[in-house]
Amino acid sequence: MIETREILQTMHMIQQENFDIRTITLGINLLDCSDRDADKCAERVYEKICRTAANLVRTGEEIETELGIPIVNKRISVTPVSLICQDDPRPIALALDRAAAEVGVNFLGGYSALMHKGATLADERLLASIPEVLSETKLLCSSVNVASTRAGINMNAVKEMGEIIKKTAELTAEQDGLGCAKLVVFANAVEDNPFMAGAFCGVGEPECAINVGVSGPGVVKVALEHVKGAPFDIVAETIKRTAFKITRVGQLVAKEASKRLNIPFGIVDLSLAPTPARGDSVAHILTEMGLENAGAPGTTAALALLNDAVKKGGIMASNHVGGLSGAFIPVSEDIGMIEAVSAGALTLEKLEAMTCVCSVGLDMIAIPGDTSAATISGIIADEAAIGIINNKTTAVRVIPAVGKKAGDLVEFGGLLGRAPVMSVNRQDNSAFIARGGRIPAPVHSMRN
Repeated sequence: MIETREILQTMHMIQQENFDIRTITLGINLLDCSDRDADKCAERVYEKICRTAANLVRTGEEIETELGIPIVNKRISVTPVSLICQDDPRPIALALDRAAAEVGVNFLGGYSALMHKGATLADERLLASIPEVLSETKLLCSSVNVASTRAGINMNAVKEMGEIIKKTAELTAEQDGLGCAKLVVFANAVEDNPFMAGAFCGVGEPECAINVGVSGPGVVKVALEHVKGAPFDIVAETIKRTAFKITRVGQLVAKEASKRLNIPFGIVDLSLAPTPARGDSVAHILTEMGLENAGAPGTTAALALLNDAVKKGGIMASNHVGGLSGAFIPVSEDIGMIEAVSAGALTLEKLEAMTCVCSVGLDMIAIPGDTSAATISGIIADEAAIGIINNKTTAVRVIPAVGKKAGDLVEFGGLLGRAPVMSVNRQDNSAFIARGGRIPAPVHSMRN
């Protein structure tokens, strides 16, 4: 039973603190669409998505209107395409993009491959097509898993992804490398992530499921404004209580969408997802704790507290918590991060340290357009190592801004925001990346 007090608190969060449900994401299993003929497979994919997701957007809008809770995005995630495609995957990519447009969703994720231990022929075909596909589609997102705690790091895939990111940036140079904003490289990718660009419907998922991603950095910041100067015990408790309230709303929306669509409820992802709007920043939560800017000494400790407290509060509010569940720190999508980079307070190396304790990794970071593929691969390898050693999901979504140098600005618009181009370590690592092979799994992977 939801009490009147809880309803009033939720109304206040929405009206004054930028609270919203960031996404309702419908996961759809496409394994039954597989066919040796790529065109036939594409037809089956298009038909199934249009049939299954026909009422997704309308239902989300109805819930928004009736409950007064903003739902920013309605999205779809599908089975990794490399698992259903036995031929050229490009017809399937075009079918996915058309289906997304037909049902009216904001993005569709799942043009993906799982390569943490090695690559199939289908994986290699999909990787080779990524730059062209992301330059020719509007709504399709792509992800590649190159490492896991149980398998180690596939350095062959890491090397390929550095080259693919460079080529994708070049093919979408007129849009400041927008194709790279729709491409993410994972370690320990999860099967029920509702957030783009990394969402896909894993093989352990049901036929279809409703996954909801909440937001609410502004709500947390306002809550901390009431405990200025208090000890960190009180800070943590305040964040926990706030995360509970945020997650309860996410659970309500997820259950309502599940009931109306007659599709099983999957998970609520607790991640605090920022936007470029002022008052909706994860970085400003950290400055509210007493830091001048994100990146100041103490930033990693503050982020660790935030991430842990969000999880502790959120897991009490929902029966099924999943996805990534923590605090996102994308540069272009967070006004506080943009300000910190512009002020020189936040470097790529400090961001890497912060990813040891946040929920994802190096996200939406613009780098100079002349950055080498080997350097990008090295960044991916470092982030993957953090993931497998700490047994957590990490990711890299970097955008080489063709023709631009450190200090320049790239503009993506909307939720993707804008990003100051960050400087990158120029020391040569090409011989390291050229070795290939696999970095073995850490010893703690042997759990059986």
